[in-house]
Parts: sequence; structure tokens; C-alpha cells
Amino acid sequence: EKMSNLKMKEAALIYLDRSGGLQKFIDNCKSYNDSKQSYAVYRFSILINPSDIIELDAELGNHILHQPLKAAQVFQSVCFIAVKTLSLIGQLQTEAQINILLKLTHLPPLPSYSLDLCKFPLDYTSQRFYMMQGIVIAMTTVTKYTQGARFLCSDEACPLSKGFQYIRVHVPGATESATVRNDFLCNLCSSSLQEDRKFRVLGDKQIVEIITTKALRAFQGYSNNQPFRFQSLTIFLRGISDNFSCLLSLTSSSYWKFTAILANIFASQIVPPGTYNLLKLCLLMSLVQTSDRNKELEDCLDLLIITSDILLVDRNKYGTGAVSIQAGSALLAKGGICFIGDLASHKKDKLEQLQSAVESRSITVYISGKKFGDDMDQQMTFPVQCSFWSFVDMDSSSRRNIQKTNTLIGQMDCSLIPANLVEAFGLLINCNESSPCHPLLPTVQHTLKKAIDPEGLLYVASKQFTTEDFEKLLAFAKNLNVEFSLEAERMIHGYYLASRRIRTDSICGSKLSASALKYLVSLSEAHARLNLRNKVLKEDVLIAALLFETSLTLKYGAAVLCVAPNAVFPFELYNEEYLEQRDIYLTQCQQQLQQFIATYGPGTAIFASDE
Repeated sequence: EKMSNLKMKEAALIYLDRSGGLQKFIDNCKSYNDSKQSYAVYRFSILINPSDIIELDAELGNHILHQPLKAAQVFQSVCFIAVKTLSLIGQLQTEAQINILLKLTHLPPLPSYSLDLCKFPLDYTSQRFYMMQGIVIAMTTVTKYTQGARFLCSDEACPLSKGFQYIRVHVPGATESATVRNDFLCNLCSSSLQEDRKFRVLGDKQIVEIITTKALRAFQGYSNNQPFRFQSLTIFLRGISDNFSCLLSLTSSSYWKFTAILANIFASQIVPPGTYNLLKLCLLMSLVQTSDRNKELEDCLDLLIITSDILLVDRNKYGTGAVSIQAGSALLAKGGICFIGDLASHKKDKLEQLQSAVESRSITVYISGKKFGDDMDQQMTFPVQCSFWSFVDMDSSSRRNIQKTNTLIGQMDCSLIPANLVEAFGLLINCNESSPCHPLLPTVQHTLKKAIDPEGLLYVASKQFTTEDFEKLLAFAKNLNVEFSLEAERMIHGYYLASRRIRTDSICGSKLSASALKYLVSLSEAHARLNLRNKVLKEDVLIAALLFETSLTLKYGAAVLCVAPNAVFPFELYNEEYLEQRDIYLTQCQQQLQQFIATYGPGTAIFASDE
């Protein structure tokens, strides 16, 4: 058996080296080592291709498929030897501190590897990988669980009262009490063990209820007189995407890089990375602000897009998005997005109903008493817990002739839509070019490649950051409770007061609506959430101010704070150098914003950087 284990360890090392997993492991170790912080458990994810590893060593491949916990121990031993031999993590002391998570690229397409939720009895005893397909019917918010903990003997005279000899690690299927509780005993002196809470390592957990797809037959409108019963299965999801976690770590030195990269690669199955970045950033910010968890329905962020390229914008409805978009009904879209379509195609009464719903975040249904045999009329009000996305096609030949020509600098002609409805949407976005430098070529190439290979992943970003990764990220970001820093709060109020002052005239009064401050707060919160932060910083307020000022310019023309249409994405995001240039540019914008507030918003304290 020792020879067998030695052979599997050798095969594991060869596989890690050939697959690139060893280099990734070394990079992860460097991150741990650079942090200079000691942990009870050091967690590593290893991507396994079963086909490749079975070709290399059938015994190790069999362990991975049918005894993954034992296989993880093999990789744990190999990784520990690598850490000690190469001196990768100075703080690590024992092999038990290494926690290996095996992630399989796929499973063999055989019946025994598929878990049928209708087949009884289910094999509850085997601790191995299965493929499962079903419909998610419920899910919890993201909570924390203990990935690993360090215990010490309570008897100070015992040699095990120090060091890392007692390490408890979460294993799949275990409850929290299996990892952490107060009745563990020392193997040497039988004294009770006490947890050293400074070393506890936490992870993210979400519980999902899933039911078989066969349950859909209950809603298909026919019956074969055969009774049937379906029961949901509860699944625990732990941790967000390692790729996003790594990306967040790599961009931690900047307040703006993470969200810029997210916008750059978002929806790469639909449009090429680097195109429509401003639009995609706004869509992501709207998504993280959209939830039915809050009583504050005003937090929702509604988008109105002005475009002459409706085909590509419309494709978002049918492409692979980050969340399920329920179009056509504001009530059915609870917690999601209600996609309206081209506003110019709706009649006046429908637009008035939409305006009422967007402004009041509610829908009122009137019930005629006479019609239903009652003496009194009734009305029922339902809350609208969704965000609205819509667009206006400015390039239609039937509408092109009626556009106004006497618009101000930077102003878009929105006369096709009632001004009050335009104002009801939190953000107005001009989306006429996919990319400032190459507006058409990347999109044409993408469309042609998709026509040849509809299911293919055309870009590295599509493989590294999948739709499921974005779903997990957005679900995690939505549930973050954010609060404003004092600096951000003062800046947002200062910008609001200054903008209100310069956009006020004696005839029409202020052009900023009473809800403008609400939109600014919502935009700032959205950017902070998208950065996975719990606190809104002045850097988040800057992005909110740039987006809002761009929207104001489209509605009313340019003002004293002259913001370029591409201020949020002034450069093409090709590499790290362009991200650095963008950071420098945004820092300059922040200084201009502070100067604007100091000049036109007296009485507002703005902290300088040295304060």
C-alpha cells in the first residue's frame, strides 16, 4: 500500500507540472507568504481533468472519481512536500494545515455518474462526484461557514498546548458543529481542547433547493391520470469563483480596476470583450442594486439607453446574461429586471403607466364595484421590486425627420419620449458606438465567428470567467450591506448642491429633480457593491458623479463641470498599462470634481488628500 501511495503521489506531481497546476499552486503560496499572516488552514483549489489523469495513472484517476477525499489527501501530501522543499510559505508548520479542494472539469458521460432526483433509493453513502440537473426553486442569502480552525490543549503543561497539531477542516457534507465545537479532547492527556479563534478561516456558503426538470410536466396542461410527487433536494454552495477572488486580489491597489475589468469581460458570449464597456458597467451596477431583499424600493437603478444600434442592444434579451431577465411584467420580474423594449413603440397611456410605476415603485389595480356586483369600487396596490431597462431607437427613418436641430452642446434630442418619463429613469446612456477606436470591426468578427461556431467560447475571458461565475459574483454583491464613509457622504451632497446651483434658471427653476440625490446614492452604492466592498468611498462617488453628469449632459447639455462622453472609460482596456492610465485620468477627474464642489457648493467640507 505504501508503494501504491508513493506511485500516486508521483503521478499527482507529474500531472500538476504538466497541467500548469504546480505553477498556479506556487503563485497562491506566494500570496499567502507575502501576507505574513498565519492561518489555521491554507486553502488551494486544483483543477482536474479526469481524462488526462486516468491516462497518466489509472489508480489515481479512480481515486479522484470514486474516493475524492482520499485523492485529496494524496495531493495534500504532495503540496506539503513542495511547500517545505521550496520554502514557499514560512508560516506553515504541519501537513494538516493544507486544505485541498479538487475541482473536476467534467465527469464521464455514463449513467452511474448522473444523480437522478427521481430514482430511489438515492445513494447517500458514497462520497464521490455526481452530475445533477434540475431547476432551482429557492436559495438563501450568502452566509459564512468555518473552512478551518486551530485547537490547542487547555493544559499548558501538555506539549500540544502549542503549535498546529490539532487542525479541524470542513469536509463536504459536514455540519458546522463537526468542524467547531467544545467537546474535543486531547489525544495525549485527555484534557479539553480550546479553539484559538484568531486562526479561524471563514468561507462563503449558500443553500439552494433544486427539483428535477421532470416536475415541469405538472405545468404542461395535460394529464395521463397518473399521480406523481416531486421533492426538492437541498444543495450547499461554498465559496465564490476563484478566478474572481484572484482578480480582486490582483487589483486591490486600485479603486477602479476591478469594475473596469468586469465591464470589459462581461457578456463576452454576446459581444466581444472591450466593446460597450460603459453600457455593460451600468448594467452590472443596475443588477447589483436590484433585489427584493430591501424595503427601500428606491434603491433600484433604472436605465434608459439612447441608441441607433438597436440590434446589438436587443440581443441582450436572448443572449447568455448574468441573471435571468423576465421581460414584460414588472410584477413577475420581482428581484430581477423588467425589460421594456423600445419606448417609442408604446402608446401614450402605456408610457404614463410606466412612468407611474417607475416613480412610485408600485402598481395600482382598480376594481370596478358595478362590474363585480359590489357597491363600492376598490383598488389594490402591489410593490414593484425590480429595475427597468429600456431604450429609444433614434435611427428610425420615420423618427429621424422630426428630431429637433437646436440642441445644446452635448444634448441628445429626446423629444420622442415625454420629458417626465425620461426624468423618471435614473440614468440616461448614449450607446451609439461599441468602441471609440474600432466601432464595428470587433463586432463583425464576433458575429461571423458565432455564425460558424454558435456554442464555441471565442475568448479566453469567456473560459476564465463563465456565466456561472458572474451569477455567483452578482449574488454575493447583492447581499452586501454597504454604508457611506463620511468623506463620500460629504462629497455626494456637495456635488448634488453644486450641480443644482449651476443648473437652475429663473424661468424653469432647477433642472435637477428631487430624486437626483437618490440616484447618486444608488450609483455610489452599486459601484461599491460591484467592488465587493462594505463601505462607499469617495472613489465610488466619483464614478457615480461622472455617470450622472454624463446623463445630465445628454438631457440638458453641457455645464460648468464639463465631462467627456467617455470619461468613465477614456482608454481601450488592452492591458495593465491602459488600466494605469485610466486610474491616473480618474484621479485627475476627482481633483476637478473637488474643485467644482469647492467653487459652486459653499458650505460643503471636502477633505483634501493630505487631511
